[in-house]
Amino acid sequence: MFNNAYCSDKYQYTMGKSFYDCGKKNQIAIFNLFYRKAPENNNWAVVSGTDEVLEMIGNLGNADTGFFEKFLPGEEYAEYRNYLSKMKFTGNVYAMREGEIAFPSQPVIIVEAPLIEAQVLETPMLCIMNHQMAVATKASRVCRSTNRPVSEFGSRRAHGPWAAVYGAKAAIIAGCSNSSNIMTGALFDMMSTGTMAHSYVTSFGCSVEGEHKAFDTYIKTHAGEPLILLIDTYDTLRCGILNAMKAYRENGIDDCYGPGYGIRLDSGDLAYLSTECRKILDASGFRNCKIFATNSLDEYLISDLERQGACIDSYGVGDAIATSKANPCFGNVYKLVQIDGEPVLKRSEDKIKLINPGFQITYRITRNDSEKGAIYKADVTCLRGDELSRQIENNETFTIYDEYDRYKFKTFESGTYSAKPLQILMMENGKRCFGQESLSDKKAYYADTLAHFSPSERRLINPHYYKVDISDSLYNLKMDMINKLFTEINNFKI
Repeated sequence: MFNNAYCSDKYQYTMGKSFYDCGKKNQIAIFNLFYRKAPENNNWAVVSGTDEVLEMIGNLGNADTGFFEKFLPGEEYAEYRNYLSKMKFTGNVYAMREGEIAFPSQPVIIVEAPLIEAQVLETPMLCIMNHQMAVATKASRVCRSTNRPVSEFGSRRAHGPWAAVYGAKAAIIAGCSNSSNIMTGALFDMMSTGTMAHSYVTSFGCSVEGEHKAFDTYIKTHAGEPLILLIDTYDTLRCGILNAMKAYRENGIDDCYGPGYGIRLDSGDLAYLSTECRKILDASGFRNCKIFATNSLDEYLISDLERQGACIDSYGVGDAIATSKANPCFGNVYKLVQIDGEPVLKRSEDKIKLINPGFQITYRITRNDSEKGAIYKADVTCLRGDELSRQIENNETFTIYDEYDRYKFKTFESGTYSAKPLQILMMENGKRCFGQESLSDKKAYYADTLAHFSPSERRLINPHYYKVDISDSLYNLKMDMINKLFTEINNFKI
């Protein structure tokens, strides 16, 4: 059986051999998984994949020594192979909930565990999180481009069956109403959606009458279900829409049909065709007949269709979501931030690669607006237990400063705000301690979270800046470590 805990890179295990041999294997390490820049100039990204990460972590220690011998051969590895075959995860995992909205540099997942246990999780964890967060963030963008339902049906373009199933899951969390993928529906107790392809229509013969027969047969064999007829196989306006209405009439389907009915457009000028179809349907008494649109759509095309006044009731989006087509590689990284109680960081000549050291926690600060209700005002990442963290936990007055412009600051008075930590303890001493949530719960959590950001922060183009800062203690720790390193480097000679 494929064990995704070992879908890893060899260097995770060669490093582990050095840790094992030199006696570092039991040092407690803290790793942060986070991203540096959101795709497509987003303000933020949508979290998806933490459930699969927890499942993956639980699979450690389920491979025999023969497996490890395939990539760590030789007698010198024998003791280490035996250790790996029995190595279960014994640490703690703090993570953001699926459906959470995460900003750059915030820890999405924090692993606190013996060094080898934490190190070998890097590749499989990034594989899971980078895929699902790419799809979820793209799905969020597509769904925010319209107030109408969006269905995900990109399985045939996904990068393999696993990607199709869990990509669809991520898309649903981030706003899609459903997916065409039947395995996603079965695994997550969500109804999958779908009716017919062009091959169904042409299987009744390449003729106008064959199209009518296809529609009539479909209606008869799916009575009592939602009905959607694909009308662009031959000619949308001159036969497709006419055959659809004819078949509906002959089978007694009208605006009183409870499960709902409609037509689907999959080619051509969707703005023009949908408008013309709407006129024809309304004039013929099919006012409740819905118009669904597909055909290589994304958030930009949907926004443009909306701007043109297209008469479309629902959209289907495939590869743009399933492959996160415009930005297929999400940028989560997994970095060591503390070892045996000592903060560490990676310094780079590339400024964006400088990381925040130490054991961290992020708070989301909320204020109540008399008109808008609860509004998220700022996120701040602290060192756990530092002064700002204690002030927030005790609901005291506190001030946060912009990391890159210390003259920009914001004060929150005691009693005027509420705060919640974004990283939740999900695995303690190797055992899962955070309950399973249904896919519908995750979807609802995302929708509720999104609603607490201002409309200007949710827009697709040039979103308004949302305040994301770090505590003075974290800032000072980072700068002190950088300055110390800089001094050492300047004085270094061989």
